[in-house]
Amino acid sequence: MQSSTAEPIQKNNQRYQPSAVVLMLLASLLFAIMTLTAKQLSTRFDAVELVFFRNLVGATFILISLQRRPMQQPGGKPFLLIFRGVVGTASLYMLFYSVRTLTLGTASAYQYTYPIFLSILSFLFFGEKLNRREWAAIGLGFVGILFIFRPDVTMPLRWHLIGLSCALLTAISYLSIRGLNRYYDTRAIVLSFMLSGLILPALSMVLGEYWPESESLWLGRFVWPQGWEWLVLLGMGAAALAAQLAMTRSLGMDKAGRVSAVGYSNIVFSLLLGLLLGDALPSLPVLLGITLVISSGVLIAWRKRTPASAK
Repeated sequence: MQSSTAEPIQKNNQRYQPSAVVLMLLASLLFAIMTLTAKQLSTRFDAVELVFFRNLVGATFILISLQRRPMQQPGGKPFLLIFRGVVGTASLYMLFYSVRTLTLGTASAYQYTYPIFLSILSFLFFGEKLNRREWAAIGLGFVGILFIFRPDVTMPLRWHLIGLSCALLTAISYLSIRGLNRYYDTRAIVLSFMLSGLILPALSMVLGEYWPESESLWLGRFVWPQGWEWLVLLGMGAAALAAQLAMTRSLGMDKAGRVSAVGYSNIVFSLLLGLLLGDALPSLPVLLGITLVISSGVLIAWRKRTPASAK
């Protein structure tokens, strides 16, 4: 049976591969636009409020989808489902805080070091074997992190640590999906992240009214949007949702590792958009570090599948 269908499948791959790459490029551009918008809005809105609006559009979309087509799933792992949502939201807190404090290119580069942590955590906790090339890719990635991580007088060490912690929590969040896919509909896993991304920021903003801190990662005050700001905030959420849909679709059209590698174009888009926004051109060591992180991620992504439901 395999031999009789090998030729049509090969033709389909040839037909759809360019479309998958284009969709992933579109997703990367939309994610970069989302972070660019968040950076622009961060002058008036705290990171926790941006997280709230980032998830509002997606949660609404999924809830409408559930009304049209209810979920069919065995369930049975509620605490792991909640854990995935909380950790994913915490990583988003850190991403938006990093976007506010660091340049877009640097924040994006830190975020995309998550495959390095994902590979190491999989090796430590799931016994997944890594070949020499994968260990070399991990080492290459850590060298890149060291080049980017070199703090200077204008960027406190804490900002770099938060950016790097975002990647670690992203990797943990992705690992939790492995234990959820057998029990829950993909929409339930994504919805756990979206709802957590609404509830936790709302709580953060309530607490922020009583314990205001100007540079807090976890707390913030709700600022009522004015006029066009409503459209920009909802547009940020729409861009994130469209990016997730494009990314998930692209992963289903071609080999996940190959398409995931294209996703590293997000760092390039973020760097270019940051320069247009007024970010300073990264120094040569930082550019070298970003190049090493991208190379490391591409080598790892070529062999590893990225869970589609994590998007």
